[in-house]
Amino acid sequence: MKVLVCISHVPDTTSKINFTADNSAFDKNGVQFVINPYDEFGLTRAVWLKEKQGAQITVLNVGRAETEPTLRKALAIGADAAIRVDADPSDSFYVAQQIAAVAKEGAYDLILAGRESIDYNGGQVPGMVASILNLPFVNACVGMEVSDNEASLIREIDGGKEKVKANLPLVVGGQKGLVEEKDLRIPNMRGIMQARSKALDVRAPQEIAAKTSTGAFTKPAPKSAVKMIDADNVAELVRLLHEEAKVI
Repeated sequence: MKVLVCISHVPDTTSKINFTADNSAFDKNGVQFVINPYDEFGLTRAVWLKEKQGAQITVLNVGRAETEPTLRKALAIGADAAIRVDADPSDSFYVAQQIAAVAKEGAYDLILAGRESIDYNGGQVPGMVASILNLPFVNACVGMEVSDNEASLIREIDGGKEKVKANLPLVVGGQKGLVEEKDLRIPNMRGIMQARSKALDVRAPQEIAAKTSTGAFTKPAPKSAVKMIDADNVAELVRLLHEEAKVI
């Protein structure tokens, strides 16, 4: 079984977010980057398939050279090879087209991606990849077992969970539950040393025009100061909720 795991290079959730002076781009200075958590659940699940069924794992990122440490970490966790499409991930459509081109060439049985990345939270790429490749797609996946040419999956839906089955090849958008946080792999010294000698294939991007462009970034308005109301002053509380908070 050949498994392709899509990896996004995203800011750590503890990073302080700033933009350039003209608010046209994200300021990367001083920001620590990590594997997108939703992608890491998929990677860990792929490693399980490798250990139990001998799957071959390739990780893929669309990005510039600064994303290679993230790919090396994925290799240290257990991936067998890595591909980096040397391009700026300008929008979801562009990224999906690059992933689809690599997936088509590699003839992968299973394509795993996080249901969204934690930087832009678009939630579009895995579904677009499935559409471009005309493959079945299961999103918000929280459980997966693969046997022969069939996958049994559990996905979250409004009000509950749904069990589905699909034939391979298949695209899966995963999240927490595909594996639990306690099951995520931390690279050990052996894995780190082995990752240095594993293949990292840098490829030129497909000539695809992005469908969107960024005008400007803005931060949310700062929170207003807390107002303390005397416990006996119910009328003032109601007035503030109605006139200022506008929730009643």
